[in-house]
Amino acid sequence: MFKTVLFPIDQSRESREAADTVAGVVKLCNSRLYVLSVVTVPEAGEVPTSPEMASPQAIAELLQTAKTLFADQGIEAELIEREGKPAFVICDVADELEADLIIMGCRGLGLTDEGAAESVTNRVINLSPCPVMVVP
Repeated sequence: MFKTVLFPIDQSRESREAADTVAGVVKLCNSRLYVLSVVTVPEAGEVPTSPEMASPQAIAELLQTAKTLFADQGIEAELIEREGKPAFVICDVADELEADLIIMGCRGLGLTDEGAAESVTNRVINLSPCPVMVVP
């Protein structure tokens, strides 16, 4: 059913908690797993909202940790690191991979009008070329 699963991650607790759901779906569907992390590139004069996600070294370490976590569960994960605006990069990568499903954690920022406009999850849901499973 879901042959290719894309799991975008960041440094958040919600992202770590979504890993269990990802492992379950990947095992159940015998899916190919791609783990994506996006180095956030702020525009000129813009202050990074998440400084740790602006460091390529931190992203590389995060991806290796995820690979080890999934390997411990018998799942081979392919790692992807990209630069840009997270929601757009996630959707572009899903399209490139012809992903059948994106699974991502949600911080609950979309519960307010202001948060909905800024939420990466909300943007991915609206732009995604495939179904999106949001893990609360």
